[in-house]
Amino acid sequence: MPSASSAARPASVLDLAPVVPVVVLQDVSDAVPLARALVAGGLPAIEVTLRTPAAPAAIRAIAGEVPGAVVGAGTVITPGQVAESVAAGARFLVSPGWTEVLLEAMAGSGVPYLPGVSTASEVVALLERGVREMKFFPAQAAGGTGYLKSLAGPLPQARFCPTGGIGPDTAPDYLALPNVGCVGGSWMVPADAVAARDWARIEGLAREAAALSAEGTCR
Repeated sequence: MPSASSAARPASVLDLAPVVPVVVLQDVSDAVPLARALVAGGLPAIEVTLRTPAAPAAIRAIAGEVPGAVVGAGTVITPGQVAESVAAGARFLVSPGWTEVLLEAMAGSGVPYLPGVSTASEVVALLERGVREMKFFPAQAAGGTGYLKSLAGPLPQARFCPTGGIGPDTAPDYLALPNVGCVGGSWMVPADAVAARDWARIEGLAREAAALSAEGTCR
């Protein structure tokens, strides 16, 4: 099974695809077919959130059985989760927020990471530490495209993956911003489709999400 140390590491998670699916898995057996459907639809970067007991095993299964996938761990909030996720094969890490302890663990993990921010002060603090790529969360609740547009002027060094409340109708508005590399969302992996194991539907939704990059308002 490829690990984070042996598999090719993405130079930037923000440049893999316009949309990063945010996946919550209850059943490990769904991990591989779900990932294959997303990759087939054109979304190789897959964030498996650590919100369920199945998540570490799901990351390990995707890393070992879906060569086209770049699987990452989301909702990472402790150094222990950093270590567990990388050991399972995660090739990037995403957190909803950050502390000095968590940031140190992610920086030492050997894989790309996106610490979460929702204020200008948090962005400045990360820039001081040499971090240029971040998750903007919760995107819609924290000010949406208007807030990110306001940050682009004084803080052009920072690039973001906005996540939280974003859907297919609002994603293009985010992707049009110069400081946004991609968006995170779960609309292409609806719970009912996962429960029904309707991988064809998920592949179709992924294909539509991947096509956002070709639209005039996107990067």
